[in-house]
Amino acid sequence: MRPFYENLPFLCIFLAMLAGITTSILHSGKWAMRISITVLTVIGAASAWLLYETASQNTYFVYAMGKFPSPWGNELRAGPLEAGLALVFCIVMACSLLGGLKDIFEDILPGKQNLYFVMMDMLLASLLSMLYTNDIFTGYVFIEINTIAACAIVMAKDNNQTLVATMRYLVMSLLGSGLFLISLALLYSITGHLLMPQLGESIHKLFVGGMYNEPLTVLVGLMVLGLAIKSALFPFHSWLPDAHGSSTTASSAILSGLVLKGYIVLLIKIFYRVFSISEVRSLKITNVLFVLGALAMIMGSVKALQEGHSKRMVAYSSVAQIGYIYMGLGLGIEAGVVAAVFQIIAHAFTKPLLFVSVGALSSTAGHEKKWYYLRGAGRRCKLAGIGFTVGGLSMVGIPLLAGFVTKLYLAQGATLAAWQTVAALAVLAVSSVLNAMYYIPAIVQIWSADSTCQEIGVKPQVVRANPALVVSIVVLGAGVILLGVCYRPVVSVISAGLALL
Repeated sequence: MRPFYENLPFLCIFLAMLAGITTSILHSGKWAMRISITVLTVIGAASAWLLYETASQNTYFVYAMGKFPSPWGNELRAGPLEAGLALVFCIVMACSLLGGLKDIFEDILPGKQNLYFVMMDMLLASLLSMLYTNDIFTGYVFIEINTIAACAIVMAKDNNQTLVATMRYLVMSLLGSGLFLISLALLYSITGHLLMPQLGESIHKLFVGGMYNEPLTVLVGLMVLGLAIKSALFPFHSWLPDAHGSSTTASSAILSGLVLKGYIVLLIKIFYRVFSISEVRSLKITNVLFVLGALAMIMGSVKALQEGHSKRMVAYSSVAQIGYIYMGLGLGIEAGVVAAVFQIIAHAFTKPLLFVSVGALSSTAGHEKKWYYLRGAGRRCKLAGIGFTVGGLSMVGIPLLAGFVTKLYLAQGATLAAWQTVAALAVLAVSSVLNAMYYIPAIVQIWSADSTCQEIGVKPQVVRANPALVVSIVVLGAGVILLGVCYRPVVSVISAGLALL
């Protein structure tokens, strides 16, 4: 008889979807919120248990869905990497909701508040499914569910700005989904399989036999391009600043911290489970990812440096941070992928911390988002000021914070790479300087003694952090610090999980 913990991936996905159905019939946004937070807590506890079981035994398992066995049926697959990321996603989503709770009930109409939490439950279900699926077509199905839910939480604020941002987001996301589906159709027509293990075996035989080289190159390129568009890799990032910068605080935090990462995690699984890293490297796909990742690190920071709107600046910073992930993948070696996965986790904690803190800081100045009017905001809401300071310094790469560890492992991986070594180290150095050029002045601005709120007729007010905001900033901030200090166990789990893929 299978141990009970092997049922947890399915139960977690089912519970998230059941929560979405339940909250859809409620008329109270507060009750919908309570159900969503409770479900997140339960799924997080289950993910922690699953992580303990798989990591302690250094093993993975496959869970068959339905009565049809492979290669025809559907499967879930779980190991230390999947369980660890699921735990991180649950913690970050719960903290993002708590940190943006006040804005949710202010920005969203009362009759639509329960629907907002329906979309959050669907986002959670889709992220978990992309983590655990062993079937590439199931991955596509939940990509689409994720896209719809993500667009819904952007336009939940319901003003002209968010509606325009949602349309741009939807158009670009559908373009990415379409390219992924075309590549999937080509892949199925060549191999006749959809389960990742069977796909991997078939493709390896084709590579060894030297067959279908051109079609395989095209379909891998389309697949990577589709997921790159959806994860806002430069130069396909134009939709991101508007979508993340105009939505309510919780939406901005979850979109930047989690939604973008779900697509990248699926891409990593495809690289390992369907195409080996060596095969992807032989197709020169990693070279393209490295160049685009390096460009994203520079151009995202340049745009952030030019931005005077606080949330848009943090959003442009996400473009640069996504570049770190893709540059790690572009190194084409295991050390680079380990650094990329660590960056996924580090950024998942850091960016929601920044968005939640900016949301609280802006509330001290009549919800004004421009940095010019946030002078002294850290003094009026000290917890948010501390949270933004910790998150900003992590982005710069100050030691003992998560961002520093990412850059350290990327630099170490670069020294083991082929032609990328010098370029990677140079881009890391330039990007770190650029990060400092916009985060350090922002930190100085919020702790300044002067206030310019009077210029827009707003009286500066001291904001006392509510319990939900305290929990959010403390947990996210602790995550950033712990990842910077106790990073070796995390890296060990990542390495073990990748070895088992």
